[in-house]
Amino acid sequence: MILDATDKKLLVLLQTDSKKTTKELSLKLDLSVTAVYERIKKLEREGIIKNYVALVDKSKIEKGFVVFCHLKLIQHTKEFLTKFESEVIKLNEVLECHHVSGDYDYILKVLVKDMEAYREFLVTKLTSLQHIGSTQSMFMISEVKNSTVISF
Repeated sequence: MILDATDKKLLVLLQTDSKKTTKELSLKLDLSVTAVYERIKKLEREGIIKNYVALVDKSKIEKGFVVFCHLKLIQHTKEFLTKFESEVIKLNEVLECHHVSGDYDYILKVLVKDMEAYREFLVTKLTSLQHIGSTQSMFMISEVKNSTVISF
């Protein structure tokens, strides 16, 4: 699907606030409510819009300690990579896991209550996964930018 300027503007509006009604969106886009509704449905059908979520303030739920954990596996066979990925997906503390190039194989974004909770996670969960050679943890000092909006 090729996105036109209206689709792109609609996507930015939905990413900014997906609770806006089709009527509110139609006024911003200068389209009919039906046209906006049909565009949204098409974007959903095409898989461009994957999901709708509520963004939670992590500090208000006592999960404000963010750690970026770099992992190196002991081997890089398909079997080891697949096994590690299937296990790390199950860890609730891991918000993101990226297979990367460079000195490390994976970067994890981990969210926990505090340093003590991270230590517990590291010792009881993460390092118990098979095939991990080494880890390096970096702790977030402050969040400068955190956006979920993809611009066009």
